[in-house]
Amino acid sequence: MSKYFMVVNPHGGLKKGIGILDRVKPIFESGGAELTVLETEYAGHAREFAQEKDFTGYDGFCAIGGDGTMHEVINGMLKRPDGRKLPIGLVTGGTGNSFMHDLDCLDPENAAKRILTGRLRPIDIAKVDADGETLYGFNIVGWGLPTDINALAEKMRWLGEQRYNIASIIEVMRGKQRLAKLIIEGNTVVGDYGFILGCNTIHTGKGMMMAPLAQLNDGLIDLIIARKASRFKLLRLFPKLFSGAHVGDPLVDYRQVKEFSIIPQEDNILNIDGEMIGSTPIHVTVEQGLIDVLV
Repeated sequence: MSKYFMVVNPHGGLKKGIGILDRVKPIFESGGAELTVLETEYAGHAREFAQEKDFTGYDGFCAIGGDGTMHEVINGMLKRPDGRKLPIGLVTGGTGNSFMHDLDCLDPENAAKRILTGRLRPIDIAKVDADGETLYGFNIVGWGLPTDINALAEKMRWLGEQRYNIASIIEVMRGKQRLAKLIIEGNTVVGDYGFILGCNTIHTGKGMMMAPLAQLNDGLIDLIIARKASRFKLLRLFPKLFSGAHVGDPLVDYRQVKEFSIIPQEDNILNIDGEMIGSTPIHVTVEQGLIDVLV
């Protein structure tokens, strides 16, 4: 009999975690799997579970959630004192599901069935030195406009999903200067940037096809560099992010790299996997196949 941890947040996000657990539990039971359910009680609790639970006798560490939950589990697991790792199984249940979008697995029942197959897929992890603090990302490492938009949108949650569109317009219209030194595999470029995103997944946020050539285990980060431009040109760029058409825009430089650094004139918070954490300056390297996921 296989045995899995299953982390669920009974309160957060869209408050649907327990409902999804009720839907997938019979699938695990009929597949001969035993679940140890871990209910989170506060932000960061999933990270603590992944960092502190005894992994002996378990076949996987699963969670119901989205990119934020996956981020917590990975960061907890990679900071374990004993260095042990379990394959991670994600059951779709978040507000942002970029990772599961890439895997074409947005249905919770389908995700549970995939976990039960026991198939392992190694994925790359971005190791981020953020002003001396080590953080890990599996989805994106972002700086600039998307980070500022995300921060503003969080203050406008009462607007629902439209808050991202409204926050985008507000931040673009501000026309903020973002001077930075960008170092790509030893080569330095100084400029004024709209944003710089290091992507491991094709999708970002709610269905944005930010890095259409990205692969989860190619040992490379897809780096999207948007140069500073007029407000009109930036506003015209944003709709293209959903289709991947932005990669052909003259404002955008698209590269696949093994490492990069951002050293801005003014230090800022980062967007790592949708979480507003850490601070510049940053140095990012790829750890190829560092985590196994159950797909």
